[in-house]
Amino acid sequence: MNDWIMVKNKTNLRKCLLTGESLPRDLLIRFVVDPEGVVVPDVEGKLPGRGLWMRAEAGMIRAACAKDVFSRAARCKVRAPADLADQAELMLRRRCLDLIGLAKRAGELVGGYQQVRAHLRAEDAGVLLAARDGAVDGRAKVRALAPTAPLVDLFDGTELGRAVGRDRLVHAVVDKGRLAERICRETGRLSGLAREDRARRLAG
Repeated sequence: MNDWIMVKNKTNLRKCLLTGESLPRDLLIRFVVDPEGVVVPDVEGKLPGRGLWMRAEAGMIRAACAKDVFSRAARCKVRAPADLADQAELMLRRRCLDLIGLAKRAGELVGGYQQVRAHLRAEDAGVLLAARDGAVDGRAKVRALAPTAPLVDLFDGTELGRAVGRDRLVHAVVDKGRLAERICRETGRLSGLAREDRARRLAG
């Protein structure tokens, strides 16, 4: 999913603490040290303090915690919780679902299988949303109407439904625009954090 990220300002780079790579902020998670000396995620990039940037991949964040990379970067002893990657994923998941809810309230999201199919015949898609526990054949039929649009399948039907005020939602489309771009950007970051959990579900 990170391939979908459109980096408009190529000079807006930050260095990953673990790998030393200079990467666009859209591929990274910012962390800061709180007043108690604990590393906390700052997925919105708004908390005060020096930013400590890590690639948005759960395995890398866990490796950084194990190797005490955050202390070296902060130039003092700090505590990086073992579940730091999980904290970041939870915060980013909430942020993504909040954006989906915002798209619904803004009138830029259409939900429901038939409604989405009808909408795609008349409008271009900014991003398709498909519940990960939805039927594969239904997803394929929707996908065929917008084969080049980004497809997000990181949430189950209950999560998507709650985001838009329903019990359950399997198919949705967000119109092209800034909200669709933000959803693509944030779910791109989330995909790296959720990849291990997805692999565990498939293995099980």
